[in-house]
Amino acid sequence: MIGIINFLVIAILITTQCCKNAYAIEDPLSIPNNKFGVHILFTTELSDASRLFNSNGGDWGYVTIPIQAGDRDLEKWQRFMDDARELHVIPIIRLASENYYFDTKVWRKSHYDDILDFANFLNSLEWPVKNRYIVVFNEVNRSDEWEGNLNPAEYANILGYAVSAFKSLNDDFFIISAGLDNAAPNINGKYMNEYDYMLAMNDAVPGIFDLVDGLGSHSYPNPGFRQMPYILTSQSIYSFNFERNLAYRLSGKNLPVFITETGWSKEELAENQIAEYFKYAFKHVWSDNYIVAVTPFLLQGGQGHFSQFSLINENGEKSKIFLALAKIPKTKGNPTVNYNTDVSSNSISKKLPLKTFPKTLQYKNIPLEKNNIISDFFKWLLRLSI
Repeated sequence: MIGIINFLVIAILITTQCCKNAYAIEDPLSIPNNKFGVHILFTTELSDASRLFNSNGGDWGYVTIPIQAGDRDLEKWQRFMDDARELHVIPIIRLASENYYFDTKVWRKSHYDDILDFANFLNSLEWPVKNRYIVVFNEVNRSDEWEGNLNPAEYANILGYAVSAFKSLNDDFFIISAGLDNAAPNINGKYMNEYDYMLAMNDAVPGIFDLVDGLGSHSYPNPGFRQMPYILTSQSIYSFNFERNLAYRLSGKNLPVFITETGWSKEELAENQIAEYFKYAFKHVWSDNYIVAVTPFLLQGGQGHFSQFSLINENGEKSKIFLALAKIPKTKGNPTVNYNTDVSSNSISKKLPLKTFPKTLQYKNIPLEKNNIISDFFKWLLRLSI
């Protein structure tokens, strides 16, 4: 019995110490940072991406890439992380579900189980740098991104839960709110203006923007993906500033900004004009000190709807936009790199670790349910002693 008591004391001390060590992320704005990046769709695009933003003095730029709930291929994603380390690329992983089964134009909304699965899987990977950047879903102020149902309260709770779930596994996870559609009007049941959506999130979960580590933004040149870069409105490439100011008013926290999508449409403007717009934007608008990364959408758009934003043309040639972005002077980033790993993408044989944690985690000011971690542990231990 004395041994059991000693074991309990040690367990409680470990639990307490773990709580004290939370939120050990690195401030990306306190070190040399190359904010240039690009949004990609496939892990195989990493090499071309690095040539874009690790150019003209740049090093350790960013890529934003989505990971779908059904794409938890350990070998594939570890190879991606290994390549990112070798190519000096900082990944920003955006969580995504999949098209809704009964309506392929609508994305299935995500649940707490999805967060748990993502957290366990992404924690099993060896990341290239200390900060593990996670964007929690996409343009949730559009109903088609949330199973046809606008629900800012539901998203706010899932976002807060994601903070607890990821950070309970590793303190280095850096949680970023979803980039919102900055052109969305208020149309009942279909769209919600992004600023009204942020207010509704905070009404449902007071202090939600105090919980996250970064603010996601889709600062497109709206309306129409064609506005000039010196038009500084709440719907333009300057929308990140309106979003950040609102988040500060709601939380009192100056959140670093991650512009994970932006860009002009080639269906509206010539490549030469877009190239000049990008140069102006990076020099005069996205030079804001609170911006960590700008990853224009999209490196390669193929032949579909996304081709209008593609920086690499359908024939594989780099567009005038790509070439202009590559020539912009950049900073040599200096993140903390994770070199202490023996993981090789060519020799992975480990299985996904069976890491579990309660779904009833409690986060600041937002109790989902009572946190019973300690009581459950005592019950389990007592059963062993009988």
